[in-house]
Amino acid sequence: MCYKITMGDYAIYLRVGDRVYHKKFTKWGTGIVVEERRSEVPGGFCYVRISFQDGKVRVFDNNYKSVNCCYYAGVKKIHTEVLENITGLKLDVLE
Repeated sequence: MCYKITMGDYAIYLRVGDRVYHKKFTKWGTGIVVEERRSEVPGGFCYVRISFQDGKVRVFDNNYKSVNCCYYAGVKKIHTEVLENITGLKLDVLE
């Protein structure tokens, strides 16, 4: 399941606060989107910064219309609302 928000030239995949994991680099652990930026210039860059459990912040292309989008690179959302419904637990983000 993939949700995207279309804004002008961009189709945004991730938003601040989204929880994610990387399919190819599981050793990074889970991550949380801490920043999202879009260029004001048409066709400009659109990216997100993701803070992973291994302590590193990594930057990814966030434009779903781009072949370099983090979605295609292996970054997948963790749908916490589904997990909360299944487990009955409230998943909070730890700062």
